[in-house]
Amino acid sequence: MWSRATSTNGLFVALTLLAACRADPASKSEFPAADRDVAPIVGDSFSTEDARDRLGEAEAVIAFAGVAPGMSVADIGAGEGYYTIRLSRAVGPRGRVLAEDIVPSTRDRLALRVNRENLANVSVLLGVPEDPRLPAASFDRIFLVHMYHEVDRPYEFLWHLRQGLKTGGMIVVVDADRPVKRHGTPPALLDCEFASLGLTRVKEAPLEGADAYVALFELSAPRSEPSAIRPCRLKG
Repeated sequence: MWSRATSTNGLFVALTLLAACRADPASKSEFPAADRDVAPIVGDSFSTEDARDRLGEAEAVIAFAGVAPGMSVADIGAGEGYYTIRLSRAVGPRGRVLAEDIVPSTRDRLALRVNRENLANVSVLLGVPEDPRLPAASFDRIFLVHMYHEVDRPYEFLWHLRQGLKTGGMIVVVDADRPVKRHGTPPALLDCEFASLGLTRVKEAPLEGADAYVALFELSAPRSEPSAIRPCRLKG
């Protein structure tokens, strides 16, 4: 189970304990390496929130994903909290939002914003690049918004991520249809990498006014052992 932070002090104590549990980055992974480029991590402050709202992306994505009041959702790579804030409104007071980021300073700023705006249904979590550290079987929707192309160990990342889904839950990916090195993920590459972890695309749509798209994935097969994962050979 997971619950919201009730105070700034309590929030940072919890986050510090989570950070202390980070995996040893020097440890050798049992998972296959990505046979593709990996884009560098960038911030999400490329435009003001008002400018992003005028494009209507978040509203369209949240509606397309079927987010409803009372749902539990996760925002992975939440950054400054653009989607987190809007998901908080969408799920309402009976719903829950878990906002995760792997950059401690970004996580800290988001935690302060959540407390400043009194978002009682939002919790903030520090993850690690290969594992967002989601509680198991807890989420109706898990959002990966303009961040999947920055994941350098996608098979390990997805292996952990999928465990956070409830029965019938879905992963929501928003990305651009362009090469990974240009901060996008071609849909064929996305489908291939997700399929390697037993995740199948069930719905996709282009987003208006951009080269971006939204795709929904659901569990279609049991989770493989790391050594049994077959990496994709598609170049992004």
